[in-house]
Amino acid sequence: MMLSRTVLATSGLTLALFCGATQAQPAAQGGKPMMTLQMPATPDPVRVTLDPKTTALIVLDYVEDICVKQPTCTGQMLPAMTPFLDRVRKAGLLVAFGTREPNMAHWLKEVAPGPGDIKIISTAQDRFYNTDLDKILKAKGIKTLILVGWKISGSVTYTSVGAMAHGYTVVVPMDTTSAGSSYETTIGFYNVQNSGTANLANEPLKPRAVTLTRTDMITFQ
Repeated sequence: MMLSRTVLATSGLTLALFCGATQAQPAAQGGKPMMTLQMPATPDPVRVTLDPKTTALIVLDYVEDICVKQPTCTGQMLPAMTPFLDRVRKAGLLVAFGTREPNMAHWLKEVAPGPGDIKIISTAQDRFYNTDLDKILKAKGIKTLILVGWKISGSVTYTSVGAMAHGYTVVVPMDTTSAGSSYETTIGFYNVQNSGTANLANEPLKPRAVTLTRTDMITFQ
């Protein structure tokens, strides 16, 4: 079911309302009045069928220093990602892992890089920025990217923009990414679909756009 969302915002404070249910909030700083904004509801995930020969999985920041501090990473993302990574490997997809250099040796053991996986040391949230990721993917004939990891409003958003700018079609399984709050997660999903070639209707595999799906709705064929 599609839900409408209302956003209340002040300077330094933002609040999301879901179906009229509000969350407690501190008083607005400086006495400034709140603004009421409306945004499109997050679309339902759709089924996609992907070609293993031209699809790569990009894993972002499933690392100890980040995920162990985030309940949604360990409680929601990791249980979905662990069996999905097994399916990806069995299907023969190219897999790349991206994080900052200090974290490269500290991936969560359930989703750690394996022999032959690509490792991208990032210098920015967009993992294409100042790295060889695009060159490596193009050399392998990759056209579609599955982006997973922490967080939807950060590295997943910026890497999706970089991917679209380099000509890739992007798939984001919604159960493999999240953020620090439900508001931030909702904004993240909106941003990825409204960037580059916008896809707010969530048309499956729209070229050079982002499709929202779920791990159990992805077929490799």
